[in-house]
Amino acid sequence: MPDTPRVAIVTGAARGIGAATALRLAADGHAVAVVDLDEGACASTVDAITEAGGRALAVGADVSDEESVAVAVEAVATGLGAPTILVNNAGIIRDNLLFKMTTDDWDAVMGVHLRGAFLMSRAAQAHMTKEGFGRIVNLSSSSAQGNRGQANYSAAKAGLQGFTKTLAIELGRYGVTVNAVAPGFIQTDMTAATAERIGMPFEEFLKAAASATPVARVGQPDDIAHTISFLVSEGAGFVSGQVIYVAGGPLD
Repeated sequence: MPDTPRVAIVTGAARGIGAATALRLAADGHAVAVVDLDEGACASTVDAITEAGGRALAVGADVSDEESVAVAVEAVATGLGAPTILVNNAGIIRDNLLFKMTTDDWDAVMGVHLRGAFLMSRAAQAHMTKEGFGRIVNLSSSSAQGNRGQANYSAAKAGLQGFTKTLAIELGRYGVTVNAVAPGFIQTDMTAATAERIGMPFEEFLKAAASATPVARVGQPDDIAHTISFLVSEGAGFVSGQVIYVAGGPLD
């Protein structure tokens, strides 16, 4: 039997992994709040969902801002219904080696990834615990294990793993599961920006990444969306507190 249709929030859903996830959850039958810093940038994702017969709502929000998050989650509850699925995908990069990294670059990355996941989860869990059902998926990364030039990003993504495990312990008794997905190399605008930063043509960058991956290809946003689709399903109710690396090979 298909899952009960629910209301999902996906942050950073204007493009990339977030957009693919929003489309997948809509295809699974859920109404989806497409959240991004720029509400206008959400239009293509929302249009794709509605044109396929789904329900979607564009919401502009700065996930690192407490008031903005409160307004956004209330708008979702009013416009679509109580959100019981949350995918904390919003993210930015401000890559640099430690001695070149500014405090602002550190704070910006921590604010969106860690503070954003905290604020969104805190706001959404009130609806989940009341409904007796909830699914939270946080986007970590293989960079959580360390990656040159990404001290801020790696620390934030590692922090999300501890955050995930703690929320799983706290919220499990209320029917809420909390997991993290840690992508490996995924072909997105963000990885294109990394290639540009290191001065390598993107096609060469992709080829190098594929050659270092056991399945001999780079990941696509749909690879991550598929895993998230499982984790938010009713059938995944006994999976909680896990960090799942979706990286085309084994990572510890």
